[in-house]
Amino acid sequence: MPALHPRTALFDPGEPAATLLPVCDHYCGIEARMRKSLELQVELGPVFDVTLDAEDGAPIGGEVEHAYLIAALLASDGNRFGRVGARLLPVDHPLFADVAQIVLKAAKPPAYLMLPKPHGVADIDRAAAAIDAMGGAAVPLHALVETHGALHEAHAIAAHPRIESLSFGLMDFVSAHRGAIPASAMGFKGQFEHPLVLRAKLEISAACHAHNKTPSHCVVTEFKHAAALMEAAGKACRQFGYTRMWSIHPAQIRPIVEAFTPTAAEVDLAIEIIAAAQAADWAPIRHHDSLHDRASYRYFWQLLERAHRTSYTGGPQLPAEVRDAYFADAN
Repeated sequence: MPALHPRTALFDPGEPAATLLPVCDHYCGIEARMRKSLELQVELGPVFDVTLDAEDGAPIGGEVEHAYLIAALLASDGNRFGRVGARLLPVDHPLFADVAQIVLKAAKPPAYLMLPKPHGVADIDRAAAAIDAMGGAAVPLHALVETHGALHEAHAIAAHPRIESLSFGLMDFVSAHRGAIPASAMGFKGQFEHPLVLRAKLEISAACHAHNKTPSHCVVTEFKHAAALMEAAGKACRQFGYTRMWSIHPAQIRPIVEAFTPTAAEVDLAIEIIAAAQAADWAPIRHHDSLHDRASYRYFWQLLERAHRTSYTGGPQLPAEVRDAYFADAN
């Protein structure tokens, strides 16, 4: 009898499947940058998502025309992997339905729709009902937590059956405090120091993990400061539990992917433990001087899944035998 695959052995049949999204979500709204981002995704592969921005990326008064541009780009050959989404207008915007319908009628559907500025789960309900009525029931929804109400109801939003991921909207969240949080908290250092911002980040991450959704970390605006970006991405991944992060400039994509990529030592250890566990039919094992069972096996398996998702052309790669053994169906 062949050994059980880790996905079968380590998770209960009734347990919801993990949402495995690319670790980087790249936002762009200007046409030239949108096209460049699609070209870069073709080059690197689907290790990052592209979100075409119909909210902040659209000129005021030109939202409908911008939505048609987004629909055309979704339908283009540049959307090779089906990992291109769109950020809509807020649900209470008078053009929300118009823009959503244009995007949903694209020849290729969006990979997801981002809902900005919900004030709570009621806004998610409204948006989801409208999108479903337009024929978008199969399109996953992401939501931006950037208001007091959304943060207060973060667990309820994460539990919503139409939600796949929550993102933290740092800039709007800070602005919503009417000057009580200093502008420095929107920068690379301050966003990891101010208690109210830290609380928001932790609430969102915890809510997502409680409901098996993907927490997506906020932006680093200092896009020319590569060391700051790597440090922020490392903290987001290893200290705050985020499994995805926003990029707002093409130069940020590779550093974010690399920061979320497990180290070679972590991957080697995970390979050894998963292989030994599988050979033992997933019974407890001793590896060096540590004991491991199904609880730790899940951790090491999820680490291997992340290593696979962050493999890109010219970047880190899992050994071929590991890819063939565990990820042949995803190659």
